[in-house]
Amino acid sequence: MESSIHVLLLVLDCHIPHAQSLKQKRAVIKSLVDRLRARLNASVAETGFLDEWQRSVIALSLVSNNRRYLQQQIDIVEQLALASSGGMTVSRIEQHWL
Repeated sequence: MESSIHVLLLVLDCHIPHAQSLKQKRAVIKSLVDRLRARLNASVAETGFLDEWQRSVIALSLVSNNRRYLQQQIDIVEQLALASSGGMTVSRIEQHWL
């Protein structure tokens, strides 16, 4: 019996224009990371622009035996990112299927 394994890596390029300090930026990013983890049971980390006030890169990975399910999760990620507090905008979401 052979099963398929699908791995989806999403990379979000984020801009937080109202952040005036790293502390403010990290509060906005932490809120989104926590919501993504809770809602999707995903592995999530801030991976870029760690020392810049108004930019961030967030990476998350999802694994499933159902590719269609993972494609549906992309919509949820987009919705959660758009609904983020702190005036954050997502300029790009990259999809990588592994």
